[in-house]
Amino acid sequence: MTWILTRTGQRFDLLQPRASQIAVLDIAHALAHLCRFNGHASRHYSVAQHSLLVASIVPPEHQLAALLHDATEAYVGDMVRPLKQVMPEYQQIEQRIWLAICERFDIAPELPECVREADMIALATERAQLMPHHPGEWDCLAGVTPLPDALDHWTPQQAQTQYLDRLLELLQTTHRAHDRHTWERVDEAHAGQPAPMCM
Repeated sequence: MTWILTRTGQRFDLLQPRASQIAVLDIAHALAHLCRFNGHASRHYSVAQHSLLVASIVPPEHQLAALLHDATEAYVGDMVRPLKQVMPEYQQIEQRIWLAICERFDIAPELPECVREADMIALATERAQLMPHHPGEWDCLAGVTPLPDALDHWTPQQAQTQYLDRLLELLQTTHRAHDRHTWERVDEAHAGQPAPMCM
């Protein structure tokens, strides 16, 4: 068995991912419930909130890519960086899923440099505010200055709502005609909750 069952009832094949299997609600729900730092943060701080922070740092034209830069983790989880670096098979699976996500949302597979830089700024901010003090250096954060503002305390449901709203907003403003079926699936899968604003 190489597939998982997603929040909206999608059968998602990890080894043969397709763009048609990618659902915005699955990404928003899963990322909102995934805790950064493998759960070792001082409180629940989700991948969804991290992604929103990264998106808030970059210019408007790169915000969709920034918001989706960790979307693969909705399907394969948030593996800690040191472990990911020594697991080439995991990286290959994650890359295939990333390409399906890029096709689904019509974004370039290569992330803009500003997204990578914003990711490190967010990481430095999260380490400073959410992780215990430790003298050990994180090489990837050399020369990176954390943001001064305090991170919001969000529940998973708040993070899901904020992430989903921002994703739908960005998809609307990018005028991607082939994404119209996104809104249809959102309405169908909203499980009795008020549907977000649709096209």
